[in-house]
Amino acid sequence: MYNANCAMKKQLLIPLLIVLFLIIGTVIVVLLGKGYGLNLNGNGPILSGTGLLVATSSPDGAQVIINGHLTTATDNTINLAPGDYDVKIFKEGYFAWEKKITVKKEVVSKADALLFPTAPQLTSITNVGILNPVIDPSLTKITYSVASQSAVKNGIYVLDMSVRPILTLQNASSQIVQDITNAFSLATLTWSPDSAQILATITKGDISTKYLLQTNTLNQNPQDVTETIDSVNSSWQKIKADKDTAQLNSLPKNLRTVVASDFSILQWSADETKILYQASQSATIPLIIEPALIGTNSTPQIRDIRKDEIYVYDIKEDRNYLILSSLPTSQFANGELPLMWYPDSKHLVYVHDGRIDMMEYDAQNQTTVYAGPFVDDYVFPWPDATKLVILTNLGNPNISPNLYTIGLK
Repeated sequence: MYNANCAMKKQLLIPLLIVLFLIIGTVIVVLLGKGYGLNLNGNGPILSGTGLLVATSSPDGAQVIINGHLTTATDNTINLAPGDYDVKIFKEGYFAWEKKITVKKEVVSKADALLFPTAPQLTSITNVGILNPVIDPSLTKITYSVASQSAVKNGIYVLDMSVRPILTLQNASSQIVQDITNAFSLATLTWSPDSAQILATITKGDISTKYLLQTNTLNQNPQDVTETIDSVNSSWQKIKADKDTAQLNSLPKNLRTVVASDFSILQWSADETKILYQASQSATIPLIIEPALIGTNSTPQIRDIRKDEIYVYDIKEDRNYLILSSLPTSQFANGELPLMWYPDSKHLVYVHDGRIDMMEYDAQNQTTVYAGPFVDDYVFPWPDATKLVILTNLGNPNISPNLYTIGLK
């Protein structure tokens, strides 16, 4: 009888031990997933609270240096005790990426580095000499003029950067009007808000003639809208107003009031999750998301904004960053903004003092990626975020400038 009871107890004990083992194992796995780690000391192993740092880079395979110590390679997750860390990500042939990152208990922090080459490749897009390139509102098309060829080849062209050419980028432009009807190569060009049309203004003496051109075809008989320009402008203003209203209405209601009263919007990011703006007045941005999200960007933010200073507001994280103390109108060469979003919505392109800088949307890691010659601050981002487009004569004043790409990946 005794042996039978012992056997029954063993049969019950084994399943209980298995269940207990599974429960303990599950708890440990969950704790490790939250960032806890084993801290070995003289009293035996202790499970202590840590945070996780996810280190990634483009290109991958870069070194991750934490507080001066080579720790791992990118595309890896590191357990760290809570605290502030100086993180450096480096790869041969690229500018280093550095940032102070705060690691918190049970929180995943990110070090996501886009590395820029120290010797970017320069590739020509045009080779006949061009004038006055202008990018469209969608940042996918560039229109420009050619005046150095025959009347048939001279005129206005459109480069659609979203279309992959069959051969080279030099075949990617399409002519939309020729100089046969008028001197379109000398026109001032303005895009419609929907990028479907271009207004070409040709001025001779005191007389200006305005033509409305379609951008997807060769305009054999350009439409003269000189006498109806008010109607065209009214139509364009409505398109822009409707778009601005739609973007504003996409914001949380309590944020809309702040944006409408305190922001002079310069540009939305491509994914419309961030706003590049100039403060229209000094104010304090109230907390929009309460309680504040965890695991957000650890770069210190500024919510007390000052008139005329330049900021980026991150809608998803409800965080605001100072980008520039001011942006004098003298920096608006040819009416173009010298600060613009890069298409990845994580970086800004800043054109100033004869060089091109890239910086993260929180103004960290400002890096000069090009300091060679280029004309009149004509700099445009390529839509797939792999390169920039510039207008340059490569420093030779005896040749007409052309469009070139600066490869960043």
